[in-house]
Amino acid sequence: MSIVNEPVPTALTATDLSVWPASSSEQHGGDIAVCGVPLAEIAERFGTPVYVLDESEVRERCRTYRHAFPEAEVLYAAKAFLCRALIHWVAEEDLGLDVCSAGELELAVTAGFPPERIVLHGNAKSPADLDAALRLGVGRIVIDSPSEIARLSAALGPGGRQRVMVRVVPGISAGGHQKIRTGTEDQKFGLSIADGGAERAIARILDQPQLELTGLHCHLGSQITSVEPYAVAVRRLVGFMARLHERYGLVLPELDLGGGHGIAYRPGEQALDLTRLARTVRAELAAACATAGLAVPRLIIEPGRAVVGPAGVALYHVLSVKRTAGRTFVAVDGGMGDNPRPALYGARYAPRLIGRPMTSRTAPVTVVGRHCEAGDFLAADVELPDDLRVGDLLAVPVSGAYQLSMASGYNMVGRPPVVAVHGGRARLLVRRESLEDIRDRDVGL
Repeated sequence: MSIVNEPVPTALTATDLSVWPASSSEQHGGDIAVCGVPLAEIAERFGTPVYVLDESEVRERCRTYRHAFPEAEVLYAAKAFLCRALIHWVAEEDLGLDVCSAGELELAVTAGFPPERIVLHGNAKSPADLDAALRLGVGRIVIDSPSEIARLSAALGPGGRQRVMVRVVPGISAGGHQKIRTGTEDQKFGLSIADGGAERAIARILDQPQLELTGLHCHLGSQITSVEPYAVAVRRLVGFMARLHERYGLVLPELDLGGGHGIAYRPGEQALDLTRLARTVRAELAAACATAGLAVPRLIIEPGRAVVGPAGVALYHVLSVKRTAGRTFVAVDGGMGDNPRPALYGARYAPRLIGRPMTSRTAPVTVVGRHCEAGDFLAADVELPDDLRVGDLLAVPVSGAYQLSMASGYNMVGRPPVVAVHGGRARLLVRRESLEDIRDRDVGL
């Protein structure tokens, strides 16, 4: 006969808010307030699941980047999360915008963002993407494949003009998961320096009078917590720029190092040291350019997750608690439909019970979603009160990036709303996707 050893409950400890928005505070009765607004109040008013975004946190993180890189152009990476209000915050904090589709571009421009401060990139830009970029007058287009050179030149015609960059692959492996490492030779993005693809593309661009090449672009990956990969990238890219100068007399005024700056999702995890990154990149760039005899190009960086990720909190209600012989499953009213990161990358979060005092001891549980997939989970083997019950409210911090932006319509469960908090008030930014929205998209019989 087999014996199952039950996990021993542990005593409750003080709340660790180190990965929560800086405005977060613990309230009487077990609640947490963000920007002075109790999260339980938001759940009651707007329903769950619901995403809460701290406007002050977003703005402060934009300012931190401007302070760390005063000489650089800072572009917010829209793919992390985008809505009209966020577009206004980014614009007012003097950041540019990095988009990768006609949808992101149209939303930005129709919200009033200056198109000349927008960069379009992507490995497989559709004709609609390029047409929108040219029609709206984006500042730069990042060329990712040779076919885009001919397509852009033809679309511009003999009298047209467009500033472009070339995304190159520096051959550097960096990032928190294999699926989000984009600086290596064996993935879909960019043109290789090593095999000559990048240089051949640049030679073609130089033969196209409609295209003005302003610089090189690279993106190493995501969730990078060490500055060393960026230092190596600077050296390799400047070395390539020196070769281009020697062979073509080309002087490129811009160098885009992309983003991928890692953040902490759970207390105790490492995040990228932004001050050290800025200091290291600045020194490496100056030294490499001095050695090559080149003028120092203007640096461009593209933070997304590091701006909006820690500003977000997701709220869910518990729908069921199922205790089996070896595991306790706590099912909530969201899941992989609004946050696919745990299923895709094994991402780990630190959910917390809010809205009532935590009076019991804790035990390991797995927080799962409502979708019909065995891999639909939000947090595996996390410590939560062992008296969790139906109707309890769970909060998941660090939920601002790559959750709603990757949300799906699986099981026809509508996507959650987004609520901003600022100055003690909450306001709706993006409404909940309703059953009527789902029904009205289906127009045929």
